[in-house]
Amino acid sequence: MINYILITNDPDLAFFAQDCGVRKIFIDLERLGKVERQGHLDTLISQHAFDDIPKVKSVLSTSELLVRLNPFNDNTYEEIEASIAGGAETLILPMFRSGIEVGEFCRMVDGRAGVMPLVETYDAAMDMRNIVSVNGVTEVYIGLNDLHLDMGLAFMFQPVSSGLIDSLAIICKKNRMPFGFGGIARVGEGVIPGEMVLAEHLRLGSSSVILSRTFHRKSNSVEDIKANMNLKFELSKLIEAENQLRARSHAEIDADRKLFLQKVESFVVSLNEKNI
Repeated sequence: MINYILITNDPDLAFFAQDCGVRKIFIDLERLGKVERQGHLDTLISQHAFDDIPKVKSVLSTSELLVRLNPFNDNTYEEIEASIAGGAETLILPMFRSGIEVGEFCRMVDGRAGVMPLVETYDAAMDMRNIVSVNGVTEVYIGLNDLHLDMGLAFMFQPVSSGLIDSLAIICKKNRMPFGFGGIARVGEGVIPGEMVLAEHLRLGSSSVILSRTFHRKSNSVEDIKANMNLKFELSKLIEAENQLRARSHAEIDADRKLFLQKVESFVVSLNEKNI
C-alpha cells in the first residue's frame, strides 16, 4: 500500500489525519531560496517552525514524522540537532546537487534518524546512483515542482511523461531503495486527476506520495478541513482506486500510461498557447 503524506504543523490536524489513515506527517521548515524559486507559482510557502516538531510528535502513535530542513547551509548541523531533539523520525534534505552533499548530511545525522534526500535538481537526478548508495539514506523522494523548474520545463509532470522518472525508479528499485515523487490530487480532481497519477506511481513501483492541497483546501485546523471535505472518505477513494489499479493487466497499464501522456501533452500545449 502506498504511504500518503500530509503536510501540516498543526497537532490536532496531524492527529486527525493519522486517524483517517495518513501514514506520514510532514513538517516543512524550508525557507532559503524558496520564494525566489517558486514565488511566481501557485504553491504554498509554509510558515512551520522548529517548535512545531515536538508538539506534532507528541500526538502521533502510528504515523511517521518527517521534517524538511533548509538546503545545505552554515546552520545545517544546528537544524539537524534541533529536529532530532524535537522528535523527527526522518529528515529531508532539499535542493542539493550531488551525492556528496547527501553523504555529508548523513554523517551529521549519524544514524539518529532516517534521511530522505529530496531530488529536485537535474544534477541530483543524474547522480541518483551515488545518492542511493550513501550510507544513512532510508528513502528517496523526487520533487517534481522544483525539478521541472530546474529543467526549464513548463509543467511539473513532464519529468514523468518524458521517462526521466522511469530511469530514476529503475535505479532505486535495483538498489532496493523506497522512493516516492510529486503530489497527488483527489480522485477526479486536479489537472491530472488523482487516479491517473496513482496509476503512474503503481506502474513505477513508488511507495509514497504527498497529498496535494485538494485534500485540505488550505485548511489550518481540523474544523477547517471538516468544513471543506471528508478526508477519511477521500482517502478511502484513493485506496479503492489503488486496489483496482493493482489488478490491471499489462495491456491496461500500457493504456493508462498513454492516457497520462496525452493528458500531460494536452496541458502543456494549452500552457504554450497562453504564453504566445
